Parts: sequence; C-alpha cells; structure tokens
Amino acid sequence: MSHPSSSPAPAFFAAALLEWYPRHRRDLPWRHTRDPYAIWLSEVILQQTRVKQGLPYYLDFVSSYPTVQDLAAAPQDEVLRHWQGLGYYSRARNMHHTAQQVVNEYGGHFPTTYAELLHLRGVGQYTAAAIASFAFDEQVAVLDGNVFRVLARVFGLTQDIAAPASRKVFQQLADTLIPADQPAEFNQAIMEFGAIQCTPLKPDCLFCPLQSQCFAFQHGMVSELPVKSKAKATRTRFFHYLVLRHADTIYMRRRGPKDIWEGLYDFHLQETDTAELPAAALLAAVEALGGQLDTNKVEEPTHALRHVLSHQKVEAKFHPVWLQEPLPTQALAAAGLSAFSRNQTDDLPKPILIANYIGNSIK
Repeated sequence: MSHPSSSPAPAFFAAALLEWYPRHRRDLPWRHTRDPYAIWLSEVILQQTRVKQGLPYYLDFVSSYPTVQDLAAAPQDEVLRHWQGLGYYSRARNMHHTAQQVVNEYGGHFPTTYAELLHLRGVGQYTAAAIASFAFDEQVAVLDGNVFRVLARVFGLTQDIAAPASRKVFQQLADTLIPADQPAEFNQAIMEFGAIQCTPLKPDCLFCPLQSQCFAFQHGMVSELPVKSKAKATRTRFFHYLVLRHADTIYMRRRGPKDIWEGLYDFHLQETDTAELPAAALLAAVEALGGQLDTNKVEEPTHALRHVLSHQKVEAKFHPVWLQEPLPTQALAAAGLSAFSRNQTDDLPKPILIANYIGNSIK
C-alpha cells in the first residue's frame, strides 16, 4: 500500500536529493572512478558491511589485485586470506569465480548493460544496477536497505521490505524517480541520503530537505517505516576445538561445503549439544585419531567465546592438546587434517575466531 496523494513529485524528489548530495557526501575512493571492476569490488565488499569496516578491505583488494585479470589468477586461499574478518565468505568465493568468468567468458571486460551484468555469478539486481549506472550511465535505479527506507518513509509505502514480492513495488517507484540525465549521481545520492540523513534510528528529520513532503514525518510514522518482518530465530551451536600440537607442528583442516566458513581453516572439531565437552570424550576423540596425550603438557581450555553470524551463534571452546608423537599419516587423511608450522598458519585463510585464537594463544 502507498499514499501517492501526499507524496512528492518525482522531479521534486530527485532535485532535492541532487542538491543535497554534493554538500553532504562522504569522500570515498570508489566515487572517483568509472572502472566497472573497481565499482564491482566496492559493491561486493560493502554488502552487509559498514563503509568504515569495508574501506580498508577495498583499498587492500585494489592494491593487491589492480585488475580483474589479477584477481582471477590469484589462488582462492590467497583471496580468502585477504577477505579474512569480513564474514559472509561466500561473497569472496563468488567474487573470485566472477573475476574468472569475466576473464574467460567476456575477454576481461565487464558487461556494459544491466541485463548482461545479471549473468555474472553473485551479481544480483542491486549490484548490476550499481555497476550499470555508476560505470555506464544506464538509467536503472538501485535498491538497497538505505533506498528501501527512504522510499518507504517519504512515499508512505507500507509493504514488508523483507517480502520478495515487495521489491517490485519499490523498484517500479524508484525507476520513475531516477532522472535520465543523472542516473549515477541520483543513485549515489539516494543511498548516501539513507546512510547519513534518513538513518534507521534517529534520522535527522529537523534538517531534512524532504521534510515537508515526507509521508512518515507528516504522519508521525518515522519509527514505523519501513515495515520489516522479523528474521527467523538464530540457533546456538557448541564448537569444541581440539588444538592438536606436537613440538612445532599444529594440525588444522579446511572446512568443507554446505556449512559456515566453507574453504577456511580451523582445528579438529567436536560439535556437541551442550557447552561442555567431558574429559573422556576429548580423550576418545584424540585416540580415534591415533594420538596419545602428552600428560606432561596439560593446558586448560579457553572460556567459551561467542561468535555471532547472520542466522546462528557459535559458542566455541579451544582445548589445547599436546601429543606424545605426530599423528599417523593415515589418520590425518581420514580426518582431513594437515600439519603446519606456526608461521604457516598465518598464511591460511581462517575465520576471525580462529585467527584471533592463534594470534593470542599460540606463540
């Protein structure tokens, strides 16, 4: 449901944002380029990531991989290592695959239209619209969380923005608002407006250029819009990491598909239904690997460390396990473990939880 009778005209809305934007925009490096590769990188990195957190990663990627050919040629482990700490690692794997797709299928040149960009892996409607408008001046409106919020409040749209069917309503409205002669500037403006003016909490309504025309402000509904249904409840998982060591060797394994942290390295894992791992269960796990505890070197497990992901929480405990002898080769292969030196672990792509543990606890 929308309320067109009290909504601003498209020309007024666009003009207000285009006047506001040059005076308030943040100076960000991807706003100084028309290179579709650099724009694509910034959009992938900034999905589900705040600008302040994502900026160092963007600068690192454009420095480490100046061209799409450089990124395509890099080993995936190296790409994941550069991504470490950003979370949502499927974005990094998709990004690496897409770089190879651009090189192999498009001769190293990004497609130049919204419709063609949608054929790239991991490139959805929002990212395709961003690249098409910012790099190629195509008149196609972007829709991200900031844009949903601005449109819902200003135009009084009460559709649930979490419902896929609502996207069409918002997209149709956004497409009527975007001016043909300044699509890139308009898209940047509306996203920036949502990011720093029409914020989720405590928007700056007092100094808003759209205040007199804003449905939510005029009707006291700023805190009610946009409408968004609750996400599904998170579940808690209990991870008990056996940090298996012998002399200078640390045993780690690469995580497989169809779970969190695919392709990243962690330690031998015992996942349980409770927060505790009985000593007998730990001993049985070590013996199942063909290992024997070195009873002269006993360390206490860490306190539970909580790691919050999008739909689940991980409560992790690390159990240092010193072994009398190296683990048998056959057992390593069966458990998917590999032997590394402490220095070698630095170069492995790891979940930030694992990286922090190694940095703080393994010298």
